[in-house]
Amino acid sequence: MWKNVKALDSGAKIIDLFENDANRAGDFSVDALDMLFDYSKTSITEKARAALIDLANAAGVTAKRNAMFVGEKINETEGRAVLHTALRNLGGDPVVVDGADVMPEIHKTLDRMAQFSEDIRRGVFKGQGGAITDVVNIGIGGSDLGPAMATLALAPYQDGPNVHYVSNVDGAHIADTLRGLVATTTLVVVASKTFTTIETMTNARTAMAWMSETVTDPASQFAALSTAEDKTAAFGIPASRVFGFEDWVGGRYSLWGPIGFGIMIAVGNDAFRAFLRGAEAMDRHFQYADFMDNLPVMLALVGIWHNQICGHATRAVLPYDQRLMRLPAYLQQLEMESNGKSVQMDGSDVAVHTGPVVWGEPGTNGQHAFYQLIHQGSRVVPCEFLLAAEGHEADLVHQHQLLSANCLAQSEALMTGRSINVARDLMAAKGLVGDELERQARHRVFPGNRPSTTLLYPKLTPEVLGQIIALYEHRVFVEGVILGINSYDQWGVELGKELATALQPIVEGREAADDKDGSTRALVKYLQTRSV
Repeated sequence: MWKNVKALDSGAKIIDLFENDANRAGDFSVDALDMLFDYSKTSITEKARAALIDLANAAGVTAKRNAMFVGEKINETEGRAVLHTALRNLGGDPVVVDGADVMPEIHKTLDRMAQFSEDIRRGVFKGQGGAITDVVNIGIGGSDLGPAMATLALAPYQDGPNVHYVSNVDGAHIADTLRGLVATTTLVVVASKTFTTIETMTNARTAMAWMSETVTDPASQFAALSTAEDKTAAFGIPASRVFGFEDWVGGRYSLWGPIGFGIMIAVGNDAFRAFLRGAEAMDRHFQYADFMDNLPVMLALVGIWHNQICGHATRAVLPYDQRLMRLPAYLQQLEMESNGKSVQMDGSDVAVHTGPVVWGEPGTNGQHAFYQLIHQGSRVVPCEFLLAAEGHEADLVHQHQLLSANCLAQSEALMTGRSINVARDLMAAKGLVGDELERQARHRVFPGNRPSTTLLYPKLTPEVLGQIIALYEHRVFVEGVILGINSYDQWGVELGKELATALQPIVEGREAADDKDGSTRALVKYLQTRSV
């Protein structure tokens, strides 16, 4: 399946493709949902695109997509459906799992969340010291990255209590977060589906101890995002403040439901529902648009082209939007935990490399950090730029225009580069001659022909943010189907957890490290001899 597509990587120069096709920018872009996805600054030709679409068809993307939306158990290694899309199915079309429509319970939970969040925001639900001023969400991974990213992204819409996110078991994280907060006006939300996640529960107990210092009934200022009501009850949290979700919602796909409670508290129910509507609109587009006009499909096929066909092992996500500063970290988890696999659904080895290394920072900060490597390094790094047409700061339009100019300039520079002859002319203009001119000129050459895509959107509103996140979710799905892997399990995180549990009593000195390797024994010894 891969052989024919790989043969299409002709090494064509991107700038030449523009010279040979005056309409390339329009022909190699998707305009949908008021977004513009431009992939013309890649080496994909019409022939290559057709082959990529054939690849998607041969892999059964359509059938798998349809199976996902109707609740079939496409997470085969865990025997689960994959229905994060149901959490934003505001239209309420039935979605059946094991013979039962799951939508009534989803909408009931959403309504409960809305009622409790409004009680918090309006001061109806109070702490011992009065109205809630701060909310601390304690989670990790999917119970943290998504809502933390989205809450920051929607800062212009925040009119509720301050929402803080704690994830790392490093005591510094929760200590720094709680420092300066007033316990009597703080609500702690513990986000753990099983209520057993060791990092989350360790931080939750620390928060409970902190709260107990000044609050008579500290559990009265706790809520939980969990399905384990027996454990939340044992922690002292009543069922009325527990919001659960089913096992067909994966952690890294869960911000649309109870795990997004912190977002709802920050921006309110109306804005949160607009966020869901944006994702729902992307769902419908993904379901019904032809592949060549389908935003998630074409974003995925560009990713397949760069990683599996061209052999570029990394992908830089570069939002020119400060409020999306956590989007690259969120996509690290979404893409690398989903598609960082080496075994296909049938248990056989994957024939190609799978997920790329995803990383990035917002522009223009990155320009003064790692863009040097992107422009002149010896490895090609495909770049994905994101940019809004309009910012939120009406009095700072000139700064947004400068931001936009920088974004467009970077993608242009990556493609066009700078030739040795142009560099020589620059050095000659500075008065250099001979060997010194040549030496200095070579340092100023930009290879160019480096691929990038650009996603433009009107403004970072709740609806648009929902569209962007859902776009990337479906991109991961399409890439996973083409690779033949299960994007919805994460067995790779299990071994480290198991070993950490076994190592804790050794580090604490309660057990010997005799059965550990020499390196681990030496590291434990160092820690024990130098800790207080």
